[in-house]
Amino acid sequence: MNAVGPKFSWLWTMPVVFVLIWSTGFIVARYAMPYAPPFGFLVIRYALSILCFIAWLSITRVAWPASGRQVLHLGVTGVLMHAGYLGGVWLAVKSGMGAGLSSLIVGVQPVLTAIWLALVGSNHKVSARQWCGLLLGFSGVVMVMSRKFVAPSPGDNVTFFNVTCALCALFSITAGTLYQKHFVKPCDVRSANLIQLAFALVISLPFALFEAEKIKWNQSLVGAMAWSVIGLTLGGSSLLYLLIQRGAAASVASLMYLVPPTTAAIAWVVFDEPVTVLTILGTVVTAVGVGLVVRPRGTQAS
Repeated sequence: MNAVGPKFSWLWTMPVVFVLIWSTGFIVARYAMPYAPPFGFLVIRYALSILCFIAWLSITRVAWPASGRQVLHLGVTGVLMHAGYLGGVWLAVKSGMGAGLSSLIVGVQPVLTAIWLALVGSNHKVSARQWCGLLLGFSGVVMVMSRKFVAPSPGDNVTFFNVTCALCALFSITAGTLYQKHFVKPCDVRSANLIQLAFALVISLPFALFEAEKIKWNQSLVGAMAWSVIGLTLGGSSLLYLLIQRGAAASVASLMYLVPPTTAAIAWVVFDEPVTVLTILGTVVTAVGVGLVVRPRGTQAS
């Protein structure tokens, strides 16, 4: 009993910690975007994260993937879930799309994942209860983000370009999640992350070299970079890798529904952005929807 308890407790808290960390991504973007181009920032983030993982691996001497094929599979997920997803979101926000709309577009991921699983006849089939949870969760996210559309922030600008960037981010993280679940065999999260980041760096570097804007280093940008490396990449990306390996794709994807409500709560604390009754109600609806998706089959409501 004692041996099982701590392990169970850690597994239970992983999704909670992941959502809390992942939700800070748009907060970081708000701090960093005025002072850095998207790919310039991301390339430095990847490089610093790689150095951290190299130091970590040299101390712990962890195992590497068993074959070159697995390295390539990890590389594909790195391109999709780092370069494609982050590059798309940051380009969309940088070009004028509000964080609320971009998070809502990317928030379609759970439904997109479920549709794909239903079409391909996956072993992890989406049940009727989970479909209800997915649609309920998306409704809650729309409720949380509705204030952004009724009273958009100054400078919000929706264009064909930034909508395309956000859609590319959506398809990238959806494809990356499904690809990793299907092709990537379990291996140490540290070596896996290092490989993913290396491939993302190689793909992102040419885009960074063509950006005309220069990085303007200051306290806000240094803080955003530090948290991006330590919190979002070393922490958030590692947890996402572990969650995908351990859970069904639809259940893991559904956690993304909790990101916009959590981001709204963080923005309320950090930026004093108002939280309305509709925001609170949408958060409750989202949580209920996610609960329906992630609840194990055969579990009865108490």
